[in-house]
Amino acid sequence: MESVESLKAEIRNLLKKRHAILLAHNYQRSEVQDVADFSGDSLELSIRASRTDAEVILFCGVHFMAETASILCPDKKVILPVAGAGCPMADMISAHELREKKKEMPGAVVISYVNTTAEVKAESDLCCTSANAVQVANAVDPSRPILMVPDRNLARYTIKHTERRISYWEGYCPIHENLHAEQVMRVKAAHPEALFLAHPECRPEVLELADEVRSTSGMIAYAGESSAREFIIGTETGLLYPLAGANPDKRFYPADPHMVCPDMKKTGLKEILEALETLRPEVKVPEGIRDKAKRAVDRMLGVGKG
Repeated sequence: MESVESLKAEIRNLLKKRHAILLAHNYQRSEVQDVADFSGDSLELSIRASRTDAEVILFCGVHFMAETASILCPDKKVILPVAGAGCPMADMISAHELREKKKEMPGAVVISYVNTTAEVKAESDLCCTSANAVQVANAVDPSRPILMVPDRNLARYTIKHTERRISYWEGYCPIHENLHAEQVMRVKAAHPEALFLAHPECRPEVLELADEVRSTSGMIAYAGESSAREFIIGTETGLLYPLAGANPDKRFYPADPHMVCPDMKKTGLKEILEALETLRPEVKVPEGIRDKAKRAVDRMLGVGKG
């Protein structure tokens, strides 16, 4: 059986041979983040994918993320090591359902979370991430109503921080939705000096308890800049690894140790190595969908993080 270090060495050698870049989401396993060229949140990874001169993008995340890379880089080969790594939230709305909803709201500007399929993005006016949802909403003509899909919690957070008229789809991330205020209160009681950082996919009552509401990379940045020494982290537990790595002198506690996304944990070093050897499975968005989806993604990138 090969050691972790030998697998990492093989991966790095093959990445060079394939003229490939390995992108990993902050929720990926620690050994996957270690071997990556770049780890980040969905906005950062989208930007990095759009700027790379690599011939192959190996995307360690879930399916919609690899699709986004394909949308932005049609001339690149985009590989998702585990084809079955999906996103329950993205599956909560289809392009057909969005088209039907748009009929009910003529004139509405559709903002779709990056956590959606390429087909849904193609039916949208703009995309957003948890890092820039408020900025994207504020970029919309104030005279027009907004429909945000699919995450109701991100939409509610955006509503609270903008004066735009926003309706939303009743989707959610099961991992963040399962974090309840009572659980957060218990952890806060156990660590009274710790600041609570929460992801905007959490329930509104959980966000009310937060000292800061941030995207995953936003949490890393905040923890690095803060004078606080202890933090409670209200998002998928994979983020604790880069947080601790960037701040070895600080302590981080999960708001709930059960906040684990099974899909984000499907990718391991062996799957990455096999994907590099075979350059499969490839994710390729059909051109008719890609062109429409790219307009929505480009508008998001134009707004940036704000």
